[in-house]
Amino acid sequence: MTLNNSIGFLGEYEVSIDAKNRFLVPASFRKQLPEGAEDRFVINRGFENCLTVYTIESWSKLSEQINKLNDFNPKVREFKRLFLNGATIVELDAAGRFLLPKPLQEFAGIKKDMVFSAQGNKIELWDKEAYHNYIKANAAGFSDLAATVAGADFFNPFENL
Repeated sequence: MTLNNSIGFLGEYEVSIDAKNRFLVPASFRKQLPEGAEDRFVINRGFENCLTVYTIESWSKLSEQINKLNDFNPKVREFKRLFLNGATIVELDAAGRFLLPKPLQEFAGIKKDMVFSAQGNKIELWDKEAYHNYIKANAAGFSDLAATVAGADFFNPFENL
């Protein structure tokens, strides 16, 4: 599935979980999906105690790469267990909601309110308080992080702008 734009998913939204453990996927996010797109996604454990949502197409490409890793390496086996354990296919219902699997909700410490944060080819789901604490705690080092990730040692992402 290709996104409706060439830059991936965009946006940050606050959503609430209902009594049946469902949450409404923001309409502006759904509009970023191509018409007739598959309504199935994969949710799995992410890094920093959040959850990650992938389109089926993105997950397929990612799992293909993960399956190429050498299982004779104990670190590879450990990574696969931690990353793939709990990965679950979810479907949008007729009202545009996902059912959040309870074990994944507990892993991420998501209570009632959460943040739906677009990350290009994937979405992160965070407990609202944890997300805002993470952003606040890391804001001061953002410039240094940008220099490390996109600085002189790597590539200039603004070179052709």
